Amino acid sequence: MRYRFSLRGRGDLTEWRDAARAFLMAGIVPHIIEWRTMDDADGLFGFDENHLPPPHPGCEPLSVSPAFMRLAQAVLCHSDPTRFALLYRMLFRMMHGGVVHGRHLLQMATDPDVVAASRLAKSVGRDYHKMTAFVRFKELPLTEGFAGRRRFVSWFEPDHFIIARVAPFFQRRFTDMDWVIATPKGSASWDGETLRTTDEPAEKPDLRDETDELWRTYYASIFNPARLKVKMMTTEMPKKYWKNLPEAELIPGLIANAEANVIDMARKAASEPLPFHHRIKEAAAKAPAEPMAAAGTLAALKQEARHCTRCDIHCLATQTVFGDGPPDARVMFVGEQPGDQEDLAGKPFVGPAGKLFNDVIGEVGIDRRSLYITNAVKHFKYEPRGKRRIHQKPNMGEVRQCRWWLTQELELVRPKLVVAMGATALFALTDMRQKLEDVRGEPIAMQDGRTLFVTVHPSYLLRIPDEGRKAEELARFRQDMNRIKRLAA
Repeated sequence: MRYRFSLRGRGDLTEWRDAARAFLMAGIVPHIIEWRTMDDADGLFGFDENHLPPPHPGCEPLSVSPAFMRLAQAVLCHSDPTRFALLYRMLFRMMHGGVVHGRHLLQMATDPDVVAASRLAKSVGRDYHKMTAFVRFKELPLTEGFAGRRRFVSWFEPDHFIIARVAPFFQRRFTDMDWVIATPKGSASWDGETLRTTDEPAEKPDLRDETDELWRTYYASIFNPARLKVKMMTTEMPKKYWKNLPEAELIPGLIANAEANVIDMARKAASEPLPFHHRIKEAAAKAPAEPMAAAGTLAALKQEARHCTRCDIHCLATQTVFGDGPPDARVMFVGEQPGDQEDLAGKPFVGPAGKLFNDVIGEVGIDRRSLYITNAVKHFKYEPRGKRRIHQKPNMGEVRQCRWWLTQELELVRPKLVVAMGATALFALTDMRQKLEDVRGEPIAMQDGRTLFVTVHPSYLLRIPDEGRKAEELARFRQDMNRIKRLAA
């Protein structure tokens, strides 16, 4: 006997859950159930009533993990017609597949059903994100002589049935105004007291007001032609949304004129140096002339690096920040790049990350004066924002260009132990693009009898917002330093 069951299929978890529970308690195997939506059931193939089988005698109540219910709630919002059968198949396997292939099914990341469900859930998540980003409210005029809350309406075209899922976000975000969001897959409204949703399709209203010009002005002012990446832009703002975004009509023209605008920006760029450069110039003017170092020495390499122009980072950096430490150090630490304070001081690891590094190695009994400390990249890469300089991660091309200096440092210092702090340092030393956790904490043999040890960069510890987790990671970093001390000995 085969079963056919029809659902509205508009993101409601309850209707699928009730039917799936009935089929499961009757022991119905997945392949004999045909899941459909009401829209598919019209006409010749329609039917008047869904028939659910009775449960087996003595069937115990079912218990499903919260993780599966969260996954199912997201997957059911998708518009894929196979979603009902996929979820029931997973549910059946979880109940009848035993401990390995059943109870722990969601932990099997390569299982085809788990992969398919995760893909649908992620697609729903992206649709949710796009809706929160691209909804544009238009204000409706109040009736003359009537005083009340401002009223707004908007139109959006989602890929999936997410209106009930995303409505609470807009209620929290715009709680001080009355609004309606209409879509072809349902609508949501808020009147200051009650949030209402419906899965009935809505018709597109005529939406135009004076804020359209404000959106166009805002977008034109923040558009940076020097950082234009068309593929990335259309990924983040797909073209299907453009017709409902007033600012999108500017995009073709902005793209077409980008090259000319970049040239114009360069022509208008300020000719004065950045505000902090005068401090370096004053210090350099007072410093005595440094004699030329003997060729083939670390000092000579440092002098040569001062004039490095191998990549474009040198254009904005204050100076080259070369390695620092004894030329015969047994241990070499390699970081990512100098920061703001290192760029001004001309020495590595003197900023907040350097202070944390000094504190930890001091606690475990490592003398910084015995270490050679350098960076994979010798210039500070940043983005100016007002008077601040915001750190930017160097790209792989810039790391490769600067690897020449790091290789010379290794050949001259000849350390027995090299410590890579962070993924950029690991890539510079080995050309490996690997997760730090996969190689962290274990000695790795290198050429010339050297040993490589991988750990995190101290700046990573400073960026952890949760104090409990920060303490745990700091303890791990301290353990790494203890291990390095033993390896160096």
